[in-house]
Amino acid sequence: MEVQTDARYALGTTSLTIPPIPPVESASMLRIGSDLTSRRDFLTVGGLALGSLSLPGLLQARAMAAQQKLPVTDKSVIFLFMHGGPSQIETFDPKMTAPPGVCSVNGEVPTSLAGVTYGSAFPRLAALAHTTTIVRSFKTGDGNHDIKPIVGKATGGANLGALYARVAGANRPHSGMPTNVALYPRAVDPSTRPVLKQFGDFESTGAFGSAYSPFAPSGGGDLKNDLRLKLPIDRIDDRRQLLAGLDRLRRSVDSGGLMAGIDGLRQQAFDTLLGGVADAFNLSREDPATVRRYDTGPLVRPDQISKRLHNYPFYVDNAKTLGKLLLLARRLCERGCGFVTVTTSFVWDMHADVNNAGVEEGMRYLAPPFDHAVSTFLEDVAARGLSEKILLVCCGEMGRTPRINGRGGRDHWGNLAPLLLAGGGLKMGRVVGQSTRDAAEPQTEPITIPNLVSTVLHTLFDVGQLRLVPGVPREIVRAATGAAPIEELV
Repeated sequence: MEVQTDARYALGTTSLTIPPIPPVESASMLRIGSDLTSRRDFLTVGGLALGSLSLPGLLQARAMAAQQKLPVTDKSVIFLFMHGGPSQIETFDPKMTAPPGVCSVNGEVPTSLAGVTYGSAFPRLAALAHTTTIVRSFKTGDGNHDIKPIVGKATGGANLGALYARVAGANRPHSGMPTNVALYPRAVDPSTRPVLKQFGDFESTGAFGSAYSPFAPSGGGDLKNDLRLKLPIDRIDDRRQLLAGLDRLRRSVDSGGLMAGIDGLRQQAFDTLLGGVADAFNLSREDPATVRRYDTGPLVRPDQISKRLHNYPFYVDNAKTLGKLLLLARRLCERGCGFVTVTTSFVWDMHADVNNAGVEEGMRYLAPPFDHAVSTFLEDVAARGLSEKILLVCCGEMGRTPRINGRGGRDHWGNLAPLLLAGGGLKMGRVVGQSTRDAAEPQTEPITIPNLVSTVLHTLFDVGQLRLVPGVPREIVRAATGAAPIEELV
């Protein structure tokens, strides 16, 4: 077993150099299971770094982290990115008084707010409207396929979570939990396709450096490399095999007496990796009834989705993973993660062409999983007393055209898009802004991406203190203060 001899960690704005760590005596061979395994075949602790700090160094940094007054709140954010661009009309602004071809193709449903309706495909969310806020004047600015609300000009070209990690540190010193995580379908189901990055990289860190990249289990990122277990290539992305391997390593180390030769600090380091952090990512540790409750797979089966569509695999992956992704996000926030990106690949594009379903068909594939997953999440965090601690944001990169095209689809539209927020200590049970009669643009003052980014950062940071902390990049202060947070929410 090889131990890295030097590490450097940026905790917020403080740089900490860890002195060289000598190799562990007699660690070149370990018995894992019943096989004697050479050093190239087992976990390499040279890479056991959470973010850019070696595990012993991370634990040594506890006292410094406790003493350092970081301008962060006790809140976390889950950003559910609706890739492809959802329709503002069929979701939360149905416009049933508009003529056919403009109004919602699947009608409307009353909500728990007097006089407010949603698209009829979202009955559970409609019943919980008093726990959410809908923005009907949200404008993303253009109809381009990208990921601009979460990685774009307003975030300095970095994942919004990287801004948080740059200030809060890449990991929680007391537990090793990453502060910034990105969850794609493979995080909960290894049979799904890799995340689509053709239109933007959710793991981008802009000018902030790769140390603040989201940890993306089964999706790449520096932390995955640092937590790698040398498995055959066909198992490398199988999270269950990874966790089983970690459990075998713990048993082997304990049975071989190696732990007795490692000082207490290094034992804590092993425990941090092999204990709470791994458990947090393991849905088998969750109550099976809760997993079943979140599961969206049975709602839209693969045989119910048309295979004529080139994006058929993405629709399948979305249906069978969305609920579990939100459950995993909740687990991570409970255990100290500050920002979680959740996305399934590119399913909200509804042109009615060879790739994508039209609006009516597409909503049959997408609305039941979304309605179920988000409403289950809202009910769950409320029951756990976490509604005020976790902010959920749901939006895509754009909306859809007010008028349905000749094939039954809606095309790209940057002048209006749906936006749902819930929790995080913000004001709920509201509808912010109004759109024009045809849902083409805001009728009231537009809410823009910089307003949304500012709202998220005001949730995560004490912005007044953020301005005063030496060394905080100007881009982060500008993202938090360059535009006002959404006034009706704060």
